[in-house]
Order: sequence, then structure tokens, then C-alpha cells
Amino acid sequence: MAQPFLKQAVDPNAGDVVCNPEIQRDMSKRQQHNVDPFDVRSVLSWLTTALIYLSFSVMMLRGHIHEWGDKFLTILGFRKNEMLPPKGYAPLFSRAEYFWLRRMYQLMRDCFERPIASVPGGRVDVMERTSDNYNRTFRFTGRKVDSLNLSSYNYLGFGENSGPVIDKVAASIGVYGVSTASPQMDAGSTLVTSLLEQQIARFVRKPAAMVFAMGYATNSTTIAALSGGKGTLILSDALNHASLVCGARDSGSTIRVFKHNDPDDLERLLRDSIVQGQPRLHRPWKKILIICEGIYSMEGYICRLPEIVALKRKYKAYLYVDEAHSIGALGSSGRGVCEYCGVDTSDIDVLMGTFTKSFGSVGGYISGSQELIDYLRVTSYGSMYATAMSPPCALQALEALRVIAGEDGSDDGRQRIERLRRNSNRFRRGLDAAGFVTCGSPDSPIIPVMLYSPTVMARFSRALLERKIAGWCRLLLVSSRVGCLGAFVPIVCQSRFLGAFGALRQPAVWLPGECD
Repeated sequence: MAQPFLKQAVDPNAGDVVCNPEIQRDMSKRQQHNVDPFDVRSVLSWLTTALIYLSFSVMMLRGHIHEWGDKFLTILGFRKNEMLPPKGYAPLFSRAEYFWLRRMYQLMRDCFERPIASVPGGRVDVMERTSDNYNRTFRFTGRKVDSLNLSSYNYLGFGENSGPVIDKVAASIGVYGVSTASPQMDAGSTLVTSLLEQQIARFVRKPAAMVFAMGYATNSTTIAALSGGKGTLILSDALNHASLVCGARDSGSTIRVFKHNDPDDLERLLRDSIVQGQPRLHRPWKKILIICEGIYSMEGYICRLPEIVALKRKYKAYLYVDEAHSIGALGSSGRGVCEYCGVDTSDIDVLMGTFTKSFGSVGGYISGSQELIDYLRVTSYGSMYATAMSPPCALQALEALRVIAGEDGSDDGRQRIERLRRNSNRFRRGLDAAGFVTCGSPDSPIIPVMLYSPTVMARFSRALLERKIAGWCRLLLVSSRVGCLGAFVPIVCQSRFLGAFGALRQPAVWLPGECD
């Protein structure tokens, strides 16, 4: 049985994942054997890998046979070729992408895009649907399936429809409405957004902050405004989020990618880039920007921030940290990866985060020096041209922040953070005990379960839904997985999760005690 890595003899109550000696020894041992400690494929045997590639090959062969059949029927006039554009027009989309959509993704489309009809709490109402044309289209049966939720980023449970936070948000709609109908640079700045900016700056211990209406746009528009284009070098983690990749590409800067969460490879790139300078003329770089994440959303690993900060200081580079998943979820008071790793936020030039995870709202923020924020307000397209953050959504984030910071006069925020950490570690241990290969760091609320084969992933996801458990899937070559995003609210019963997971692999594994 393939054993999970980075989990053996690891204390779930340990603090800093980087400084944990057990993890360091395990990673050093794997590196001595030329094994990437963050490569989830390294636990596979050659036979398993071959079978996974074979399953993809069979799926592609089946797809091509269907394509040839459709082409033959089109020639005979029995079927219309949907790929053919109107006469005189070029094709609107790529044939290869259409093949993937029609012949690969469509086979397991029922495992994705599952609509829900409830708040994203510990339980969700999944709308039952069926298809009469092999998942090309769906129709609703009108039935809702009450399911346990493994799919939500609602880490601290603030995405709720009852309680003091949502009551204040509902009351604010009568005052502010639901939209500013204007960019923040024009008439979109409200009292609530101003208070939110001040609150988030205090919370992350930065001089200033600004908010955006969309988390994705926070990254994609800010990086482009910061980089300065030609003459700037961006060093990006190999597994950075698409919004970071999009922002880096839009900037026009030179982009080089370092191995996932690997400070040694980052230092090699830094050293070589500084020595060689810009391509062709070898002029010095105008600036170097390192981009990484606090918690990587699809892998669950926590950034090795102390080592990256040391490199940033050594080579005089700038550091941009995306805390979309770590803010609110890491650290004793929820202040993110800096608090968790014991790094002073003054060592981070740009701290980015979103309100869509731990705060149960929408949008994102950028925090940094006052000069940086003043500059971004008039240069970032997300600030100048996009509609400002909805006031009720801003109030949701503001009130959640106050609860987390303990400014509501209770310790509810601290209890939520501790419950998230405790339940996530307990759930991870249970999955490991059941024999599943998981990835991610201790204390991370993101716990992907590696299934590797796409066909196994689809069958596993459907079997979970039959047991009234909803979990997200990710389809990757040799890295397909089903995700478990921690246990974030009291209603979640982890014993049922682990029992269902264990029953699909081997006899059920039950841990003593009830979940929080």
C-alpha cells in the first residue's frame, strides 16, 4: 500500500511546518534520493503510472473513434458538424479544446458544476439532475439531496444565513443597496469599504490596504500594475493560482518559474538571473518580483515563507504573497501565513488576500505601504475601471474580521480558528489511517486525496454523492484527485466522512470521539 508522505510521526499540534524537524528530516531523506518532496506522483509504482496513462489513452482512443464516426455521418448527411463555422468565418474555438470538452471532460461532467440550493455550510442541498445525452446537457428532477459538504472554502463558517453577522448585512441592504454602480475611483467608495480597508490593514499589521470587488481581479490587475513591464523579472512558483499567472503574463515582464515550494531552486534562479541580467544585452534587471502563495489551493501545502524571505533579503528582491487561503485559516489569531511562520509582515512587500474563503464574502484586498496603496489606486485597472465592492459584501467581510479579531467582545473567532485546525488535522490523520495518499501540510484546511486515475476519480466522486457527500474533483494527468477542505463548522461529522472514504477503499475506519 502506498503510504502518505510528510505525515509520518508528525505532531498535528505542531506549529510551524517549516521548522518542524520531523518534516525537515523526511524532506531531506526524499531529496537525497532525488525525489521531489512535493511531488505526489513519486509514491506511484511504474505499473500504476503505466495503467493511469493507459486509462487516458483509452479515453482518447474512444474519443477519436467517436470523432471519426461523427465525420462519417456528416459526410453522409445524417449529422451536422458543429465544428464547422458559418461560411466565410474562421473557427471560433480550437479543435483540440473542443475534443477535450466533448470526448474527455463530458464523460465525467456530472462530477463537476454540481449546483446547490443552500448556503455552503457543513451540509448543502445538492440539486439532483440527470442527463439524456451523455452529460452534454442536464435537466433537474426537482429533488434536493441533503449532503455533507467537502467542497466549500467556507473555512470558519461565516457563509451562513443566520447569526449577528448576516443580520447586520441584511439590514445594510436597505441603507446602501446591493451595488455601487460605479468604480471606486468615481462614486464607488463607501463608508463600509473605507472601514474595511482600515480594518484589514490593522489586522494584517500593514500601514494601508485597498479592496477589490473580485479576488481573481485583485491579482490579475495588481501584478500588471506593479511590474513595470519590460525589464522586470517575475519569479513565480510552479503551482501558483491562475490569477497570479494571468497577472504576470499581462504585465509584459519576463517570467521564470521555480519548482513548487523549493527555496533552493528559487535561489538558483535568483543567482543566475542577477549574474546574467536581461536577455541579449545582459543589462541589470530593473526589479525582481517573487510571487508565491500562503497555502496552495489545489495541493494544500503551506509556503516555506521564512526561507523565501531570507532569499528576498539576500538578493534584494520584492516579495508578493497571496494569502487567499491562509488569511483567517492559519495562525493562532487567524492572521495568516506570516503569523503561522513567525515572519514579520514588514518583510513582505505586498500582501494579498481574498474575502471569499474565511470571511464568507466576495472580493479581495492588497495591503502594503501607504505609498504602494496610493500608487495602485490610480494605476490598477481593478480600482479604476471595475465596479467597486458591493457594500453588503464589504460589511460581511468587515463584521467577520471583527469577530475573528475579537472586537465583538467574544472569543467566537478564536474558537472557530482552533476548531478548524483541530478538525483538519484529525480528518487528515483519519484519511492517512485509512490508507489514502493525501498531500498538503499539517494544519492546512485543504486536504486533497490523491486518486491519480481519472476514471477512479469519477467513480469515487459519484460513490460519495450516493452516500450524500459532496466533494470537488480535479482532473490532471497522473494527479487526479478529490478534495476535502477541512471541517469548518460543528455540524460536520467526520466519522461519517471517514467511514464513507474507508468503505470505498477498505473496511471503514472510525476514530474515537465525535467531531466538533
